[in-house]
Amino acid sequence: MPSLNVSFTDKELEGVRAAAAAEGKSLKQYLHDLGVREMQRKQFVAGASLWADRLRSEFDEAFPDEVPPAERSDGAAAA
Repeated sequence: MPSLNVSFTDKELEGVRAAAAAEGKSLKQYLHDLGVREMQRKQFVAGASLWADRLRSEFDEAFPDEVPPAERSDGAAAA
């Protein structure tokens, strides 16, 4: 497997080392796990978006008075 060099400023590296230590991991293991978690997060978000898209029409029928935040005239966001 090819190696990868990643550069951090001294301050950034200090923060990454502290985060790794807080999880009881080596720096190498922490950075590996961080990349894997990000891939999993993206897969989860994509799946959740597809699920929401499939249910959107059903929700709109069940709650016709609900207006998506982007379409509100006052620009208010949902809590």
